[in-house]
Amino acid sequence: MVCPTPHAGSAHAPAARNGAWSTAAALCLAFWLFASGGAFAAMAQATLDRALALAPAAGTAPDWTRAREVRLPHEWSDDWPGAGAMAAYRVSFDAANIGGALLGLYLERVCSTAMVYVNGELIHHGGRMTEPVTTRCHQPQLVAIPAAMLRPKGNLLDLTVRGHAPGEVGSSLGAGGLSTMRLGSYEDLARAHAWRMALAVHLPQVASGTLVLMGGFMFLLGWFHRKQSYLAYFGALMIGWALFLAPAWVTDLPWPNRRTELLLVMLAGLVALSAVQFLMRYAGVRLRLLDLGLPAQCAVMAASLLAAPPAALHLVSSVWFVVLSLEVTAAAVFYLVQIRRRHAAQLWLMGPLLTLVGLSLAVELLARQAQFDVRIGQVAQLVPALVLVVLGLRLVQQYGRALQSAEQGRAELEVRIREATAQIERNFSQLAELKVEQVTERERKRIAADLHDDLGAKLLTIVHTSESERISTLAREALEEMRLSVRGLTGKPVRLADALGDWRAEVVSRLAQAGVEAEWQAPSDEDVPQTLSARAFVQTTRILREAVSNIIKHSGATRCSVRCTIAEGDFQLVIQDNGNGIPVELDGRLDKGHGMASMKGRAKQLQGQCLVESGPGYGTVIRLTLPLDRHVTTT
Repeated sequence: MVCPTPHAGSAHAPAARNGAWSTAAALCLAFWLFASGGAFAAMAQATLDRALALAPAAGTAPDWTRAREVRLPHEWSDDWPGAGAMAAYRVSFDAANIGGALLGLYLERVCSTAMVYVNGELIHHGGRMTEPVTTRCHQPQLVAIPAAMLRPKGNLLDLTVRGHAPGEVGSSLGAGGLSTMRLGSYEDLARAHAWRMALAVHLPQVASGTLVLMGGFMFLLGWFHRKQSYLAYFGALMIGWALFLAPAWVTDLPWPNRRTELLLVMLAGLVALSAVQFLMRYAGVRLRLLDLGLPAQCAVMAASLLAAPPAALHLVSSVWFVVLSLEVTAAAVFYLVQIRRRHAAQLWLMGPLLTLVGLSLAVELLARQAQFDVRIGQVAQLVPALVLVVLGLRLVQQYGRALQSAEQGRAELEVRIREATAQIERNFSQLAELKVEQVTERERKRIAADLHDDLGAKLLTIVHTSESERISTLAREALEEMRLSVRGLTGKPVRLADALGDWRAEVVSRLAQAGVEAEWQAPSDEDVPQTLSARAFVQTTRILREAVSNIIKHSGATRCSVRCTIAEGDFQLVIQDNGNGIPVELDGRLDKGHGMASMKGRAKQLQGQCLVESGPGYGTVIRLTLPLDRHVTTT
């Protein structure tokens, strides 16, 4: 709500151009008491609401005979006080009617700055009166009046005010003018002045510092994390609003006031750009039209302001303020519609905040066009700052939660990557082993083919052409051993039933040739459906040959039995003879003779075992046990 300018202690109506707002005075009374702190209620004071005013010629003393009476507050117009932008005010008062040991003069608003005289003596100098002019429009001023300068009656209070015409400033709050003046106890007025300084200067300073710090942090977050670009725009918005609050305490700048006004109006364009882009990006929408159009609009805005005559600055800036306000309002409505569809939970926070900011901006916009009480504009600027801080904390909280969630996701991803890497390494290792096996298999087949084609053919030739029975026999044995090696090299599995048949034929034949009675016991073909690996077949064949060779060469046995069984998942081969047994001199040293060491070594290679039981005169028993789960597969 926009409030009319209240005038405590005066029955006069506000200025004519503010008359339309007089009906809202009652509703705004509570707000005004808060802004003023109610500090004037208990003062013994005089309210000066009438003064003589004139526009003195440059470099001359005021001619009060040509002055006219005005009511305070007195707001300047475009044609007064004229090109000199200097006005003089005179008020007479009686000191006897005002209590207090030290008298004070309280100026709620004097814009831009003023010099104060009492009975012709300068008692206060507000700052530079020529360009660049000191700007203290937002700051209340308290002037101490020494008692030695006062007369009981007929004191003259003169003020020389340096300001700017309404058309030369972007906001009417910066136009020249003078509020009502109050005379009273300096101590009481100092309390009221401190309260107003806290609201008008210190609070905006704190808000600006907070906005700059938070805005810089948010801008860096959005800059380095482009997926959250809305944070960068929000940070720029906070910094821009902090600059809007700067005129509250920055009173002396090294350039003319027109440049300051131009910069502030141009800043409004950048703030609107940041606000619109923040709302759109935060809603998850990015439009190339806005990316190009908003910067172009800022450039056009700057060009129009620079081209405008000094007296038309307020008119041009007002048009732009209306345009920018409509753009921000449209972006806010679009954002609320979007989050209502997708993130309804955010509506409960963002809806009231944006509504509050919208009302404050509306008050700010109206305050720029009409000369309202300066306190209204100050509060209207502080409310968005507070909202931005609250919203900034909310965005930081959301960013922190998103960062925590991202860290958790990254940790989970790292675990999955490690697991996938380990799996890939295992697969690669298996592929490498398979590749080696394939290469080895090819090489084995090549060697087997070479042995079979070259060495086998030559041994077979020796068998059939040699005239020596011994050489022919050795060649035949070498040929059989070569064939066994070739079978092992080819790696082809052997049916256990076929292996048992081959072993039986060879063992019975060799024992019969040596005159040893052979007995063979083995399961039928139907009872052994397993397939024996080539390696196990070769090694078992060699163990069996070594055992039969030992019986033929060393045992002196007349009878030998061989039993093959499958029990408890093991393949068992028992070879027993009725020979002389192991000699006493070899007892305990079986591994050093009769091929026992090689038999046990071969069994160990197959993860099995080979046991030898013997005694002088009792024959020998060789027990070979092989685990089927490693060397036998079911067909």
